[in-house]
Amino acid sequence: MTKISYLPGHSGSPGADTLPPLAESVDYIGSLGKPTAARVLMDARDAGRVAIQPRCGVGGHEEMKALLRELEDQAQPDILTLTIDSHTRLKRFEQALRSLNRAPADLNGYPLVSHGYLRGRDINESVTAPLEIRHGSPDARILFDVAVASGITSFEGGGISYNLPYSKAVPLAESLAAWHDVDTVCGELAGLGLIIDRELFGTLTAVLVPPSISLAISVLEAVLAARAGVRCISVSYPQSGHLVQDVAALRAIPVLARTYLPPGVDVHAVLHEFMGVFPKKRGNAEDLIFYGALVARLGGASKLITKTYQEAFGIPDTRANVDGLRLADRANSPLLDFVKADEERVADELAWIVDEVADIVEPVLAAPDTMTAIADAFAAGRLDIPFSASRYAKSEIIPKRDAEGAIRYLSTGSLPFGDRTRRHNSDLLKGAGSTGPVIGSLLTGLTDDINYFPTLFREMKREDSE
Repeated sequence: MTKISYLPGHSGSPGADTLPPLAESVDYIGSLGKPTAARVLMDARDAGRVAIQPRCGVGGHEEMKALLRELEDQAQPDILTLTIDSHTRLKRFEQALRSLNRAPADLNGYPLVSHGYLRGRDINESVTAPLEIRHGSPDARILFDVAVASGITSFEGGGISYNLPYSKAVPLAESLAAWHDVDTVCGELAGLGLIIDRELFGTLTAVLVPPSISLAISVLEAVLAARAGVRCISVSYPQSGHLVQDVAALRAIPVLARTYLPPGVDVHAVLHEFMGVFPKKRGNAEDLIFYGALVARLGGASKLITKTYQEAFGIPDTRANVDGLRLADRANSPLLDFVKADEERVADELAWIVDEVADIVEPVLAAPDTMTAIADAFAAGRLDIPFSASRYAKSEIIPKRDAEGAIRYLSTGSLPFGDRTRRHNSDLLKGAGSTGPVIGSLLTGLTDDINYFPTLFREMKREDSE
């Protein structure tokens, strides 16, 4: 555990100057009488159902408790979320504390470090579902320590996925080292009998992410986590909108786990419902929510992160969150056993995804120092993500939807693909509009692809997005 002095927290809060030893936190978690997130995921997978989890987070302590209680009372999610505020994500703890004291409603999440671990425990004891921390921090060591002391058993992020999509100037060497420390503590906790679910943020920049990029980044983070001692890894994937491609990507996760991870690591597929531009009409938005839940079911996902019909308008209210959770859970109904994917097409898509992932990750994993190799590969463009905020990613790859809506590579940049893979993507993009990086048509094509579902539901015409 990191040796730091924690902030005293909000006036009147219990404070968190010193955290308890890991063994005490493990005992506390055992005393809660609730399953860990890892157990919930395992039980859901074994039962053949998809666990449901919302997104949520507000600044005030009592408000956060009330929100989680209402979600639990009305929708019974399997796992609940503490989304962390942006000040805490960037280790601006003093600013988080000032905002908490002055105007907690202005915070865009729950400042757990400022509140202190005893308040974290108070929230934990107020609900029956296990909690997960969602945040976006390239260096989450302090937050992780407070989360463990709070009894929270799932923690999202990674040294690539919580750096390059969000941060402009954080070197990969720094974020990878910070997350190695987090994963090492997870290994220590496993030795004490507590399995922390470490969810990897494969959604990355969330929009138009080719499946093999999402999964390749998660494979690299998973390999590092497993080496550090992590024993439960959730690999999240962002719904692209094409059923065959999304089902194949989810089913590829256990295949990749068997290929690249050692025995004894429990791996779960997680689907994030569509994170791009949502339809504005409630009926259309709810169709998309239910469609995403069906994709999760068909893909064998252990968990689904839900959306709401208010997604197009900003942060949803509690009622919309409840309705989204209930709607998504309907996809678990046994009455839907007749719903099937085209298995031949799924198998073909899965094979291509696995091959593309292998092309990307195997040169990196063959290097003597994986973390150094990751940073070097990003510097050279052999690893890359589209639309990155970071100066440490080239963002040379250009994604594009094919005629059916699946996400392909219009440009593979410097990714280490062979001619066969490049030709395959080019062939699939024939008849899909723009065929090369001509700036005007390229921007129009990207905008059309981003507005895929509003256009599909005829809320927007292609010329409207131009």
